[in-house]
Amino acid sequence: MARIKPLAPNEFPKEMRQAIAALRPPNPRHPRPPTENRPKALHVLGTMAHHPQLAQAYFTLNGHVLMATTLSERQRELLIMRVAAVRKCGYEWAQHLFMARDVGLTDEEIGRISYGPESPFWGYVDAALLRAVDELVIDGTLSEPTWQTLSAELDTQQLLDLIFTVGTYDLLARLFNALQMDIDDDIPALMDKYDQLV
Repeated sequence: MARIKPLAPNEFPKEMRQAIAALRPPNPRHPRPPTENRPKALHVLGTMAHHPQLAQAYFTLNGHVLMATTLSERQRELLIMRVAAVRKCGYEWAQHLFMARDVGLTDEEIGRISYGPESPFWGYVDAALLRAVDELVIDGTLSEPTWQTLSAELDTQQLLDLIFTVGTYDLLARLFNALQMDIDDDIPALMDKYDQLV
């Protein structure tokens, strides 16, 4: 059971509307993620509703990472899913599983994410992205070989977005794990629906 009980949407303080709006950056590079037949993330929203000011500050950054990042959507989801795997965060993994599929990651690739950068069949850039997550989360820095590989492929803004993406979702994973947040009730039914479609 979660250590902080999420508020139901009808219990959200009025300030939460403005906080949720902060998830939409003013100049998005990527479309809003689909919402139909996707997790609603009510447990995380309901938890953050206890602190709307913090929610607005965090959602502003999160909105950039999701929709205004200079990384591709595929790169973003590789990073996020690897953070979830390294942090052993089932909540984050379940929420982003759908997004990873939406941006073109195959179930086979998603399965390999948990094995990390040494898993066979990754291209050298994908492997470096996964290695960057491991180094940032575990060591708090990037090794010179990883930096050299990434800086040869990504520009300065992309490198900064990479570091902030990992940090943003590492923070979320810590929140989910520390609060022992339960998987949202809608996830099992959505998984069943997906499995019937493939």
